[in-house]
Amino acid sequence: MVGKYKVITLCGSTRFKEQFVEVQKRLTLEGYIVISVGLFGHSGDDEVWTEGTKAMLDDMHKRKIDMADEIFVINVGGYIGESTRSEIAYAESKGIGVKYLEQL
Repeated sequence: MVGKYKVITLCGSTRFKEQFVEVQKRLTLEGYIVISVGLFGHSGDDEVWTEGTKAMLDDMHKRKIDMADEIFVINVGGYIGESTRSEIAYAESKGIGVKYLEQL
């Protein structure tokens, strides 16, 4: 296992900060290199809402998807918002696998 780590990027609403942290820990212990969001706009990181920042972060997250072997969608209660739907479509268009926290 050492040296053969898949890269996984976490996607989902930033309102689920606690689940992001839990999933990051679990996947790291399972041997993944985990890439996550940098800010949690819906959980109190108000810097996200300054002019131009949200658009930059959305674009940056697509670059994080480009680096991944798969994405892992944090879809608590089945919730998948517009930004996350766009990230899923982007990953699928690039042939990047998609896993979900909760069954669809």
